[in-house]
Amino acid sequence: MTPYLASSSSIDWTTPAVHALAQQLAAEAGSGDEAIARRCFEFVRDEIRHSWDYRSGPMTLRASEVLAHRTGYCYAKSHLLAALLRANGIPAALCYQRLPVDDSGAPYCLHGLNAVYLADHGWYRIDARGNKPGVDARFTPPHEHLAFPIRGGAEQDIEGLYAEPLQAVVDALTRHSTIEQVFLNLPDIEAPLRTAGAPT
Repeated sequence: MTPYLASSSSIDWTTPAVHALAQQLAAEAGSGDEAIARRCFEFVRDEIRHSWDYRSGPMTLRASEVLAHRTGYCYAKSHLLAALLRANGIPAALCYQRLPVDDSGAPYCLHGLNAVYLADHGWYRIDARGNKPGVDARFTPPHEHLAFPIRGGAEQDIEGLYAEPLQAVVDALTRHSTIEQVFLNLPDIEAPLRTAGAPT
């Protein structure tokens, strides 16, 4: 589990502000990894604005940047959620889906979410991108309640648990200076379908 607890450039949970918030959320949640994970998830889902939903800048990548500006694309929000969980000693990974940009086929892009390791359930995927009409992601272990269902075709759950963001994601969030530029250059990769069930 060591890679899924580590602090890094993007998941910088040892920064004072991120660490302090993680401890505050844990105190509010009470005891148990599931209660703490739920509180961290709900904070990122509800209190951090999705950059494109709100047309809100500046561009963010690192967890500490997302917290400081209270905004980020789904990828950046997943970095903050991973940081808050790891700061509380709860293993957290990054996961990805491949979805249509405008819900009508090509072009496609990556969507970023998380998996958290819960003692009673194992790895459990959660999506804190932020709810809106038509999107209702929840924390309901052991049942996944993600923001977007996979409907087949070129839509895919990308295999694997990632301790660090994909390079395509880092490039998209660092090479473009505005939310509009990122939207026009959303990261995408082609990958095989995941097997059904929990992340592997």
